[in-house]
Amino acid sequence: MFSKAFLQTASIALAGLTSVNSSPLAKKRDLSFDYNGDKVQGVNLGGWFVLEPWITPSIFDDSGSDSVVDEYTYCQFLGKDECSSRLTSHWKTWITQDDFTQIGNAHLNHVRIPIGYWAVAPLDGDPYVQGQLDILDLAIGWARDAGIKVLLDLHGAPGSQNGFDNSGRLGAVTWQQGDTTSQTLDAITALAKRYAGDTDVVTAIELLNEPLGPDLDLDAVKKFYYDGWGNVRNFNGDTVVVIHDAFQDIDSYWNGFMNAGSGVNNVMLDTHQYQIFDQGQVSQSPSEHVASACGLGAKVASTDKWTVVGEWTGAQTDCAKWLNGRGKGARYDGSFSGSSYVGSCDGKYTGTVADLSSDDKKNIRSFIEAQLDAYEKHTGWIFWTWKTESAPEWHLQDLLAEGLFPQPLSDRQYPGQCS
Repeated sequence: MFSKAFLQTASIALAGLTSVNSSPLAKKRDLSFDYNGDKVQGVNLGGWFVLEPWITPSIFDDSGSDSVVDEYTYCQFLGKDECSSRLTSHWKTWITQDDFTQIGNAHLNHVRIPIGYWAVAPLDGDPYVQGQLDILDLAIGWARDAGIKVLLDLHGAPGSQNGFDNSGRLGAVTWQQGDTTSQTLDAITALAKRYAGDTDVVTAIELLNEPLGPDLDLDAVKKFYYDGWGNVRNFNGDTVVVIHDAFQDIDSYWNGFMNAGSGVNNVMLDTHQYQIFDQGQVSQSPSEHVASACGLGAKVASTDKWTVVGEWTGAQTDCAKWLNGRGKGARYDGSFSGSSYVGSCDGKYTGTVADLSSDDKKNIRSFIEAQLDAYEKHTGWIFWTWKTESAPEWHLQDLLAEGLFPQPLSDRQYPGQCS
């Protein structure tokens, strides 16, 4: 149950949509993707506008310091001029129009594009650099040409919403302190305003990636979701507003919140499903991974709003170099602090999909098929991630090329796994 204070603030947030301070809505138009009748089948463009050490380890290797562990420390160490030079080159080359063409040719219909608050609403004193939006503008056009829809994902908030390196800053979770929530809403407003005229392509905006619910005030997270929904609605009445599950149960916790009966429209729940980030999960056998994936089908199907699995992977190990953070090992081979050995990371720490063992290839294909079947029980899925420098279990571009990801998407080498 919501607290009385939360219900009051939620009502205020909804009422504020018609206040004198509200901006006029963009011209009314229908959604350009049928989220009721069609399935989201997409891929994340990770490591592009928000650095992650495991996706592009060479960027961190070339930084000149072992203390560089995220984008914040990267720019802090290099200084703004050098950081801007290096990152501008990265932004222009990591993902290009050819990638969008390949994604469209693989019959994928969505890309989720992570971006940090610092790209759209930078704060004085931050070491981050800007210029991402010029490239993002091009990407919207590339998506349009390829027939792909775009979900813009605010991946990092001021103060860090989870303390993960992929929030921009590894360490303490200080989002919700000081002005950080209002500053995050400023970033949402900037995104909604900038792309209000591109709703034929930009069909969804995610308010915040992976807020770490156990470390946060969840009533305040819910108020932020209502306020963020209102900020998007100030510029467009139909754009889907995506809320992350904050690592809470997608049914028992989130059912009843911001559903069709709550006075809001076009809200989608995002849940991320990985089976590798604790010892118990990474110790599962391949068949147990498949069974766990299949079990999620009924779970996602029972939510009361559109629900997408916005991140998932073919990986059954955490072997990829620096997946757990720069300089950190893996649970799977026991090199991560406090873990115990399950198996070898040979070929999976770094490598290519082509060089994976035949058993690994079989297990990845089987696991991917099970997840596709499960997640399409509701709104659909967005794979993490399109490309990496050296992490074969995660590299969709190469998984497609080597036949480990179904083409067409309905093709099954292991049919009936979730029956």
